[in-house]
Amino acid sequence: MVHTRNRLPPTRYVRCGMVTVSDGKSRPSPMRLHLSMELLRLQREEPARNNPRAAQLSPTPLDSRERIVSVTRQKVGGLGLSIKGGAEHKLPILISRIFKDQAADQTGQLFVGDAIIKVNGEYITSCNHDDAVNILRNAGDLVMLTVKHYRAATPFLQKSLHREESPLDNESANQLRAEDGWRSRSPSSASAGSHSRPTSDSYSPNGSQRRWVDVITVPLMMAYVTRYIFGTDKLRPNSFEVRGLNGVSTGIIHCDDAAILSQWLKYITDNIVGLTNLQMKLYNRNFPATERIEYMGWVNEGILNNNQPWQNYKPRFLTLKGTDVLLFDSPPLNIMDWLKCKLVFKVYQTMFRVIKDSENVDERQHCFLIQTSGHESRYLSVETRQELLRIENAWHCSVCAAVMKLGSKTFTVTTCGKTAGLTLDWNMGFALYDTESKTYSWKYKFSQLKGSSDDGKCKLKLHFQDSETKMIETKELETSNLQSLLFCMHAFLTAKVASVDPAFLSSKTP
Repeated sequence: MVHTRNRLPPTRYVRCGMVTVSDGKSRPSPMRLHLSMELLRLQREEPARNNPRAAQLSPTPLDSRERIVSVTRQKVGGLGLSIKGGAEHKLPILISRIFKDQAADQTGQLFVGDAIIKVNGEYITSCNHDDAVNILRNAGDLVMLTVKHYRAATPFLQKSLHREESPLDNESANQLRAEDGWRSRSPSSASAGSHSRPTSDSYSPNGSQRRWVDVITVPLMMAYVTRYIFGTDKLRPNSFEVRGLNGVSTGIIHCDDAAILSQWLKYITDNIVGLTNLQMKLYNRNFPATERIEYMGWVNEGILNNNQPWQNYKPRFLTLKGTDVLLFDSPPLNIMDWLKCKLVFKVYQTMFRVIKDSENVDERQHCFLIQTSGHESRYLSVETRQELLRIENAWHCSVCAAVMKLGSKTFTVTTCGKTAGLTLDWNMGFALYDTESKTYSWKYKFSQLKGSSDDGKCKLKLHFQDSETKMIETKELETSNLQSLLFCMHAFLTAKVASVDPAFLSSKTP
């Protein structure tokens, strides 16, 4: 299991928390859960060195390339770091201390000895120390730091880990200036032995340094999140699991209580939804407006087991694209994958129905039914109420777009012993066309339909209100495609109701 020990910090892009991890059977191991916009990492702390003095030394990044790190300022402790150096010393602005559990430490991506090259995209390599302090202090709540690690800075910075002020010896300073071709852009010739002051973001003089090593990395793009024991309807108490497209799983993540569980699920699913929506936009650039994607996301399909209530669930990737409903075994990763889907249904001939809690077949929550003419119904579930609402809203949008693209649909029917064609037309409404006389026997607007009834086999009654007399007129029809006709009627009526909202129509404009 993965066990959360502390509540999540109020960080927008990077969130961390101490956890314990297992596969559900073995003894849990302590790790840190590190969430960024695109990745979810499980990290372990690097073991301390045997040498007591070495154990106090600062960790270093794996390479010295430039890195961009997002830091969210905290109300207490600010950015959680101190700096030394500056152009007056012919030195870069160096991170001299990172305070435990403060903002910089929580990123897991900043180190003592990192030189700050840019703040929010603006170079500060020519700034003196005081100017750099002011820039960092006034950089806002979300600060993007471009940093690069300098190995020669580490020795003299380590000497001052437990002292606010420490002079820079000439030997270390000279090594630093020579390393990686560093050259100060400032003409200042101030003494390299001058003191530099910590920023106002200093917090704890006793802060210690830690290094976290990635153990598991799960990409969040179209990742799969579940609270259930995989493939069943059994919820893990206050637990969840994240599986990536690369087949990597976090294992089981267990939280202290439902509130913390809800936080983690929201943060992770928000990032997944954001990335998925971005991918949808990229895909839609390659599709015409009438084939645009309205929804993509993971659902779970209940699989019948010897005619017993559903006990097995299979992950499916549901998409609503143009006039189609598609169910993939795995997400489409390129344009060609969209052509390989084996389960494709027309959205205007498919009914979507949210299952009431009292109608659930087992312990799965947030369930819905997809019924398609000529096919068995599919019983599906999602992890959260919010996701169910997203699908329901996207379904209505998809139905409206599909019906407007379709324009009209005609079904062969018989009435009074004669063969005729019942047309559903987006602009005209209902119209019965007599194939013998080649004329319309009657026409009604969609708004004139006041009810309908059927025998579940082939007979259908439509009850219309005459616009002048206000009397109800009943039209009796027979068709061999009753379910298909009923589903298509529902789609046209749903689209008409939705189109009454001008905001909805404007959102459909490509």
